[in-house]
Amino acid sequence: MKSEHSIAIYFWLLLVPLFWGGAFVAADHIITEIPPVTAAAFRFGSAGILLLIFVLLRKKIDITAIKKQWLSIILMSLTGILGYNIFFFIALEITSPINGSLIVATTPVLLTFGAVLFLGEVWNKQLGFGLVLSLTGVVVVISKGSLASLLSLDFNAGDLLFIGGLLCWVAHGLLGKIAMRDVSPVVTTTLTTLVGSLFLSLFAIPEKGFQAIFTMSLQAWGEMLFMIICSSVAGFLLWNHGIKQIGASKAGIYMNLVPISTALIAVWLYDSPITWAQITGMIMVITGVYFVTFHQYLMNRRRQRKNARLKNKSVNNKQSWEV
Repeated sequence: MKSEHSIAIYFWLLLVPLFWGGAFVAADHIITEIPPVTAAAFRFGSAGILLLIFVLLRKKIDITAIKKQWLSIILMSLTGILGYNIFFFIALEITSPINGSLIVATTPVLLTFGAVLFLGEVWNKQLGFGLVLSLTGVVVVISKGSLASLLSLDFNAGDLLFIGGLLCWVAHGLLGKIAMRDVSPVVTTTLTTLVGSLFLSLFAIPEKGFQAIFTMSLQAWGEMLFMIICSSVAGFLLWNHGIKQIGASKAGIYMNLVPISTALIAVWLYDSPITWAQITGMIMVITGVYFVTFHQYLMNRRRQRKNARLKNKSVNNKQSWEV
């Protein structure tokens, strides 16, 4: 992997929390007009069709690679598309969004541990420091800096469902690293999105909400288009590219920027209040992401330059002795 590609993906990945944070705000309104699982099925089904058209036009489908990784792709669909969405929406009906946000905030930590244990990715002090700092910042943002809010949380069965969704998403990321050893990120995203939407459609049948899609308001259609094009097509493509290029542990830290994006979008579009404690938490999250991603990249670049200089110096000294 070329180094210029590495630095580019770090910047491109910043769009993922922006798109996914926006999806939380958009979905909050959409599910007032159509049932939640129906909305998810339509979102991912439409995204899958767009991706399939793109892949077919490029004519770069490696059937042999897909056959080799078919199980990983199916499991990615069951975990990241079906499992995560089903657990998430059912849990929201039982427990509070704050509880869910705190549970989901542990995603980068679990994803990193999984990548280190099962995929052989490297653990170091900077990664650990960045994870702890970023996780702390997320807790501050969600709780608005109130210790009393955290202590008063009441955990229930809905939180177990959120944990189920969390585990599904972590599994999705780790399986993606395995699948993309052979299958390209765009084909992996296309197949998992399409297959996942089929599973979601089956679970949406009891809701009897597909007819309601055609009666959605213009605002809901605009929000749905955003979720299809930006949150699903672009967001999942960038996410899978990030996992393939820089690893699940470094890509996973960007998940902690999602609640920040959600909060800022809510402030911008809906004039939601924001506190200094939340701003402080946001700075902590951004600093943690920097230490895990850009700081490590810059340190590696300095190390490479230093080794190159030492190598050149050694070669020059050898040539001078030969003369």
